[in-house]
Amino acid sequence: MTDPETPPVPLLDPAPAAAPAPGSPPESAPRPRPVIERVGMAFIAVILAALFAVVGVAAFAGGEPFLGAMGALGCLMVLWVGGLTLFKGR
Repeated sequence: MTDPETPPVPLLDPAPAAAPAPGSPPESAPRPRPVIERVGMAFIAVILAALFAVVGVAAFAGGEPFLGAMGALGCLMVLWVGGLTLFKGR
């Protein structure tokens, strides 16, 4: 049983988030990833894109055009993100 004199604990914190102090330095922008990490992640993206391409080609060859289109789109999207990772460093 709870003590009737203790107030209930609020579910949400009613205090607003504190703003940074006026004299504090601003947060720096995130640094880009190292080149070796970007190349490694792009290599993994190429492998995954190849797998999606195999699924797409096999589906088209097997008479499943919807699955083939999904595999081809998956291949293109993975290549796009891999390219962004490699060239923009995100």
